[in-house]
Amino acid sequence: MKLYPLFADLSRRAVLVVGGGAVAERKVAALLGAQAQVTVNAPTLTPQLQRWVAAGRIAHRRDAFREAWLERVWLVVAATSDVELNRLIATFAELRRIFVNVVDDAALSSFHVPAVVDRAPLIIAISSGGEAPMLARLLRERLETLLDHSLGALATLAGRLRRRIRLRHPDMAARRRFYQSLFAGPVAALLRQGRPEAARQAAEQALAAPSAAPAGSVVLVGAGPGDPGLLALRALRALNEADVILHDRLVSDEVLELARRDAERIEVGKQAGNHHTTQDDIHALLLQHARAGRRVVRLKGGDPFVFGRGGEELEFLRAHDIPYEVVPGITAAVACAAYAGVPLTHRDHAQSVRFVTAHCQSSHDSLDWAALAQERQTLAIYMGVGELGMMQARLIAHGRAPSTPFALVENGSRAGQRVITGTLANLAERAMFHEVRSPALLILGEVAALAPSLAWFGPPPLGATVHGIHAPDAMEPATAGVLAAVHRA
Repeated sequence: MKLYPLFADLSRRAVLVVGGGAVAERKVAALLGAQAQVTVNAPTLTPQLQRWVAAGRIAHRRDAFREAWLERVWLVVAATSDVELNRLIATFAELRRIFVNVVDDAALSSFHVPAVVDRAPLIIAISSGGEAPMLARLLRERLETLLDHSLGALATLAGRLRRRIRLRHPDMAARRRFYQSLFAGPVAALLRQGRPEAARQAAEQALAAPSAAPAGSVVLVGAGPGDPGLLALRALRALNEADVILHDRLVSDEVLELARRDAERIEVGKQAGNHHTTQDDIHALLLQHARAGRRVVRLKGGDPFVFGRGGEELEFLRAHDIPYEVVPGITAAVACAAYAGVPLTHRDHAQSVRFVTAHCQSSHDSLDWAALAQERQTLAIYMGVGELGMMQARLIAHGRAPSTPFALVENGSRAGQRVITGTLANLAERAMFHEVRSPALLILGEVAALAPSLAWFGPPPLGATVHGIHAPDAMEPATAGVLAAVHRA
């Protein structure tokens, strides 16, 4: 069940709470904070509820619950220990189209009370849909330590200036830049220091200052292998400040979801045999949007400086005097190896690692195959799914042992990750059998033999026994016989 997040204005609106215990008291306290007109229905009340009744802050009904009490009520909370009574209240509320919360019963509730971080007027609500309230509370506790209490005053000041800011900066991009300087500059610092009047004056001065022409820029950002949790903090900040995002085909949807909602997204993906956006086209787009004063994020899978043509793009930007910066990403070799449980280097097996790309015909003759075939090193081969047969033959021909282990990692770090293990002698055969598709990274070397025992993410490597779980070998004898028969047919 996915809930629709909603912040309700309950000021001076009637709410009924059925129950007079500690849970009901907590619900009433939150409702009073929202200035709701609360009526509590219970034969007995906690001492605090009694004090609120005596002070006239809430009304009290001692009689047994009646359906008529739902008349003109906006919300109802059932907080009793009587399961049948809670169910009855939920039924009557549903018939009257009144939102009801039944404490500790998500199925009967039409609204859920979230864990709240209160920096009024800034409110952050966290809900698990009633499935894991303790998890929501844990997240609230973490956010409480991260968010300064001056954020409420900052939100209030921004609200007071909002109309004037819109008039002063009718252009959305200029307005966004002003808000960013307001929220992250001297005004925010003065509020953290407890100097609200000085903060107000600084905001007024900033609002009256002449507007400078917007300066465009480009941030080259590595999106990593796909898991959004692997993004750098600076990458996340860049995505939230971007006006335009030029992203590769392999950038995951989960990473793009972290960007500003109103940022323009342009896919400029290139795929072997299907370059629907050329590198020159990408250069032209970078120049066009940066010269229009926009903040451009060039979002690349993995790391932009590892087979990402990031250097070419920076050379182009420098030649056209476009300001830029670079936010590195976790490259596919590092991420895929880690998520497959394969150390790229190991004191007993490999003292060096080589990053190699073999995705085009020109790579075949330009690579130093004799050096690549040396033992006690790890090869991390990018974009080589279509060239596995060629690489297998060349490496064996130049002396690499056919028994050398490999781990082929498809969709590394993502929900659909698969790891296929084997030896160089049957590399191409196994990849074909399992229909391996891009994105996939090949790890070849003695360290790949550790994948079956060190695997921790996703299903066990195919062809291995991991923690007592057997993932059928791609070419077990019976399977190989069936496959051979199919090929003969």
